[in-house]
Amino acid sequence: MSDGDAIKLAVAAVTDPGLKREINEDSYLAESPVFLVADGMGGYEAGDRASAAVVAAFTKLAGRDFAELTDIRDALLAADDGVAAVAGETTRGAGSTVSGLALVKQDGIPCWLVFNVGDSRVYRHMGAELTQLTTDHSLGQELIERGELRREDLQTFPNRNVITRAIGAADSMADSWLVPLINGERMLVCSDGLHSELDDESIRAVLTMSGRPETAAQALVDRAKQHGGRDNISIIVLDVLSGGRDAGSDSMTGSSLTGAPVEADADTIPV
Repeated sequence: MSDGDAIKLAVAAVTDPGLKREINEDSYLAESPVFLVADGMGGYEAGDRASAAVVAAFTKLAGRDFAELTDIRDALLAADDGVAAVAGETTRGAGSTVSGLALVKQDGIPCWLVFNVGDSRVYRHMGAELTQLTTDHSLGQELIERGELRREDLQTFPNRNVITRAIGAADSMADSWLVPLINGERMLVCSDGLHSELDDESIRAVLTMSGRPETAAQALVDRAKQHGGRDNISIIVLDVLSGGRDAGSDSMTGSSLTGAPVEADADTIPV
């Protein structure tokens, strides 16, 4: 990639209440350089307002060519304050997950800053391969890591919706990863209304077989509803058409975004 190569993306986003919920508590933002999905919690009182507060905290970044790492940290802190304000007006409290991508530059190279709080997810689809880039903050994931639950049993785990971090909760720290922008990759950001109904192989098959992002996004929503549609479903599908690295030079580093600067080393992102 030369410095003169413009980043060109094709993006589609869909949100659907599903078949069992009257209220859609999901919100999304799909305006470069930020692409995120927020899944609100708080029931009829506040779930939709909580997720909207998360999106509002990031909206000021829309329209820029790139975000700064500190922009994402500050937006996460503002989101936490916004959700706390919503929770303060309710009797049950409120919270929200958030997972997303932001276009940033690291040492002059375009990258994705992938960030996550809760159990919404970011995936990368390359060729016919699907990779989950985020790690769920959930009871189920903790049991998997302890060897007490098999990953293939997660979808039928009774407490799969119990999350261990959320925006507006006591633990709202976001995990984050820097990954290079790769020409030809397809990124998927989704709420758990998708991955609680479809396993990764089913998601991979839809992304592989579908052409345009809008076709893929709608097909994923339709499949999730065919499998029960028990939760709200929000999906962003994003194709990198140009401006990234050529495939074959991939790498990833990970860290946590906090309210204080993180010391930079080989495994962390300076914020």
